[in-house]
Parts: sequence; C-alpha cells; structure tokens
Amino acid sequence: MEEGLRREIASLCQKVAGRGWVANHDGNVSARCGERFVASPTAVHKGDVRAEMAVLLDGEGKVVGGERKVFSEIALHLACYRARADLGFVLHAHPPTATGWAVAGESFFDPPFLAEPVVSLGESIPLVPYVVPGGSTADLEAAIARCDAVLLGNHGVLTVGKDAEQAFLRMELVEHLARIALVARQVGGARPIPREDVEKLLAARAKSGLAPQPTAAWSPSSSSTDSGARPDVSAVVRDALKRLG
Repeated sequence: MEEGLRREIASLCQKVAGRGWVANHDGNVSARCGERFVASPTAVHKGDVRAEMAVLLDGEGKVVGGERKVFSEIALHLACYRARADLGFVLHAHPPTATGWAVAGESFFDPPFLAEPVVSLGESIPLVPYVVPGGSTADLEAAIARCDAVLLGNHGVLTVGKDAEQAFLRMELVEHLARIALVARQVGGARPIPREDVEKLLAARAKSGLAPQPTAAWSPSSSSTDSGARPDVSAVVRDALKRLG
C-alpha cells in the first residue's frame, strides 16, 4: 500500500507542475496510509519528485520513514484528515487564477453560478482567512467538513479527494471556475443559480455518495487507494436538473 501511494504522490506532483500550478518548491501532496500518512518531500520542485523521495509520517505528522523532510504545511493536511473520514488525498497548489482570488480576499463561487460544481465540490469554495504558519486550523477544518476545495487566504488552493485523481480533478475544476468568474466579472458579474436548486443539487450529491462523511466512520483498515467506481458527476447533475425542470 505504501509503495503504491508513493508512486501516486510522485505522479500527482508531476501533473501539478506540468499544469503550471506551482513554481519553485511550491505545493505539497499527502495520502492516508492506514493510521499513518505518506507525503511529498519539502524543498523539491514538484516536477522532480520521485516515488522514493516521499516520506512516511505518523499520526502527528512526524517522519518515521524516508530520507527527506516533510513540508512545513503538514498541519493543514492533518486538519483535513481530522475533519473528514472519506479522504485519501490532500493536494495544495497555487493555480494562478484561483490563487489570485485568494490573495485578493475573495471567494468567487459563493453563491454558486454553475450546477455541476455543486455536485463535484459542494455548495461553495470557501475562503479560509490567512493564518500564519503554525496557527489555528479550525477554520480550515470547518470548511473541509462541508466542501471539497477551499481558497487559502494569501496562500493558494487546497483540494481533497478519495484518491489522487479526484483531488487533482477538483483542483483543475477550481482553477477553471476561477477563470470563468474572472471573465464574468468583466461583463457584469456571474448570476447565481437559485438557492432552491442548490439545495436539490446538494441532495443529489449526498445521494450519489459524493458528500463528506463524518470522521467517526473512518477506520484504519480503510484503504485510500480503493478502486471502487466513483459516481459519474455529469450523470448525477443531469438527473438533478431533470428533477429541477
């Protein structure tokens, strides 16, 4: 299990670098490994990360395996795992457009203006206020408990997922929505979808199994690399929109 997670972390780091969502030593990735965690190393460009560079951490975020050091923002990742039972991966990056909104102190998807992201991410992409390194993670935990992506004030973007692919796709979606919101602002601003429709989409999200799960439901035997099929988000949205119509 650990070796597989190391490979997935390296692949995810390289994909993030390939998209231009990080520079220098920016960004970090972690994965749940039973009662422990596997994480990308600090001080390495994400495009250069290899499986053997990943480190094994105990439940407190201390390195117990590997020759490298863990990144300083590991507390953010641990906060996400505490908040959610269903998480296998946490991804932090600085995609330029979404990060631009974050450093401006604005959340661009609250209220939502498209239906599918409500099913994919939740009712918003919350803006978590800036916190100095080592500061309280309470706001982040509260946000991740209900959504799958957050803007970190003056910092960047953080997404979570059952597996590496889901965390990556959610980061991709956040950056895509940030670009749409920016264009919409230039032509008068995005018009939100009705709140009653958002509630129905959230119900569809829960019914499809995409909604967050309480921490108490997670057990150490749960595998973060479970290959069970995920719901087809587009199909869930289409079904929900039919009911709305």
